[in-house]
Amino acid sequence: MDEPLLQSLPIAHRLALSYAPASAKADTLALLALDARLTGIVRGDGEAIIAQMKLAWWRERLSGDPEDWPLGEPLLALFKAWGGDTKRLVPLVDGWETLLGDTLDRAAVTSFSRGKAQAWSALGDGLGTGSTSSAIERAAKEITLFDLVRNLSRPEEVVVASNMADKESWERARLPRALRPLAVLHALSRRAWIGDKSHLLDGAGAMALAIRVGITGR
Repeated sequence: MDEPLLQSLPIAHRLALSYAPASAKADTLALLALDARLTGIVRGDGEAIIAQMKLAWWRERLSGDPEDWPLGEPLLALFKAWGGDTKRLVPLVDGWETLLGDTLDRAAVTSFSRGKAQAWSALGDGLGTGSTSSAIERAAKEITLFDLVRNLSRPEEVVVASNMADKESWERARLPRALRPLAVLHALSRRAWIGDKSHLLDGAGAMALAIRVGITGR
């Protein structure tokens, strides 16, 4: 496994990834590392136009033929062996770009969460889970909305994301074994959201939950 890419992930994502089956680990790392890369681009301190240019670069690569990709980019090298269709990751890039706007409204949040959901669905298809995409996309959207609530600073934007997250409707996700990292992240997010906690890994309770879901899926 590519250690620098692994180290680029948040701790909770690294923990979740550790429960991926061996056959799914590289593809899951690729998706998580791409999302971490896009996060850094959008949440960086540079000009918005620079961020847009970087996002456009990734959009062009993912929508193009892998045989035409430049050499020397470890993440692209990992995606060359990706089991899914990388073109289905373009909405993930588009969703991140919506966060560069002056105001985060419901349409932007919808685009952002949809991009994440479609990316996880593409991963599931690439891994041959044979599972319907609805449960996968629902879990990914809920995680995404909670993450927005945790990271937004403007009260009016927090309200938009919180209303769309709707903690009362969250249920335990039932996902295929190949997507065990998504199940772990969803369980941790659900626990933090319902318990009004600001961090996914806030102590022994969170670790116990991650271990249980990572092993059993429930």
